[in-house]
Amino acid sequence: MSGLILLRPWWLAALLPALALAVLAWRRGPRAGGWEQVMPPQMLAAMQALGGFDGATNGWVRLLPVAALLALILGLSGPGIRRADAPLLARTDSVLIAIDMSPSVARGLGLVAAQQAAAALLQGLDGRPTGLILFSGEAYAASAPTTDPRTLQTLVAVLDADTVPGQGSRPAAAIGLAGQMLTEPGRADLVLISDGGGVDAQAVAEAGRIAAAGGRIWALRIEGSAPGTPAPPAGALDRLVQGGGQVMQAAEVDRLAARLQRGGDTTRDPGLTALGYLDLGPFLAALAALPLLMMLRRAR
Repeated sequence: MSGLILLRPWWLAALLPALALAVLAWRRGPRAGGWEQVMPPQMLAAMQALGGFDGATNGWVRLLPVAALLALILGLSGPGIRRADAPLLARTDSVLIAIDMSPSVARGLGLVAAQQAAAALLQGLDGRPTGLILFSGEAYAASAPTTDPRTLQTLVAVLDADTVPGQGSRPAAAIGLAGQMLTEPGRADLVLISDGGGVDAQAVAEAGRIAAAGGRIWALRIEGSAPGTPAPPAGALDRLVQGGGQVMQAAEVDRLAARLQRGGDTTRDPGLTALGYLDLGPFLAALAALPLLMMLRRAR
């Protein structure tokens, strides 16, 4: 069953001592309620032959307590299946994608590379709320974080050289705007898609504020500036990635998406995961009552 998970898997460790008890109970041989310790073997055999200890010699009877223990342990491990009526919980581990729309990117082949990188990133961030920022000399919030990537994919697909007005490149404006948009920076990621132009001390300071709050800043480097525009200094984006982020080439976007998707999952509260599953543990643990009742039944 592909939807089956264990909500409390650490309880499976108790199976080892339970199996040890099962082996011990089997090797100790038949029991007669303690009478075997005070009665001569010949008298005990005669009493068993007469039915005085009916059922006591059956091997499966000796294993009934172990069976009850196994059912209880499996129930405590919390097997669960996904609930069709699971509540929808708002996630705060947002990802903001900031696309550089300065002339050096938007008026050259870099725009196509930026669009492709953003589209691939949106496709790989399944489930994490994702927002979009466009910047050149100023920064603009194109979309607040949303869990519907199709909305952002449509926006990215229609970008052109005239989408964002103004000249210049100010990553500081985009990073500052991202800090305002993130409600919980400590669980968020900011991805800059840029050629590295316009990185200055203010941009580094803005990146430091997000990193100090616990956020991570990543960068996808776009190669090839538009003709007639100055080439950005080498290593400019390295000054911005903070909080555990990394600079990658635009062609490595799939690897970045995998890192971000994994990061979003690990920061989630494990208690919230249980709300999406029906816990079958109590039903399985209740089966422990069957072998216990068989142990208490009266012999006829």
